[in-house]
Amino acid sequence: MIRLADYATTPPEDANWKKLEKLTDKYQERIGELNEILRAERNHAVLVVLQGMDGSGKDGAVKKVFKDCTHFNVSVYPFKKPTELEFAHDFLWRVHKQVPAKGEIKIFNRSHYEDILIQRVHGWIDEDRVKNRMEAINAFEKLLVFDNNTTVLKFYLHISYEQQAIELQQRIDEPEKHWKHNEGDWEERKLWKQYMKAYEDVFNWSEIPWTIVPVDERWYRDYIIAKKVCEAMEALNLQYPEMEK
Repeated sequence: MIRLADYATTPPEDANWKKLEKLTDKYQERIGELNEILRAERNHAVLVVLQGMDGSGKDGAVKKVFKDCTHFNVSVYPFKKPTELEFAHDFLWRVHKQVPAKGEIKIFNRSHYEDILIQRVHGWIDEDRVKNRMEAINAFEKLLVFDNNTTVLKFYLHISYEQQAIELQQRIDEPEKHWKHNEGDWEERKLWKQYMKAYEDVFNWSEIPWTIVPVDERWYRDYIIAKKVCEAMEALNLQYPEMEK
């Protein structure tokens, strides 16, 4: 049973910043190499799901972890409020169109889980629909895994309540971050406890496990995500295809 209160938002006390920074660089470089083989082999797909409260560093994680990847087969899709057309379909309709094809890495900045997080917290859907949607998500993710050789990696960027306030205030104080400022983020912050409970239910109901990533220190966030992605791609035993004769 996952309880977020049991998980630190900071690195372990014995974590060596310089050592882990070097390891992160190696993981980044190797992810770039494996990405090229993935692209050539076209037998596997990789889906990376990033979820977290506002200010938890989803954009920064993408920029850092995948910096050595070619843009030919790596892309990011940010899930925002559904359009009228999307609202007129089932909640997974807009998601299925964005999943990676074989040979691709796709990164979801927020994801299909928004439809059982924000909608639940605000009371826009009842608990029966929440549970039905979670069952649909589990089935959907299994479909990706077993029908399309998709490796699904899910990360929750675990930021503290105190650090989030710092991150959101920086968007007001620092001109280069003004574009990120959204007054609505401060309103959502008032629902922190409700969001934590909703996230915990998502983690405990998921059949494909989540990685809880401490993100108060960004360098440790990058290390954990890069390590997990690299190890998962190594496990695929990717091979360049032989030249056709």
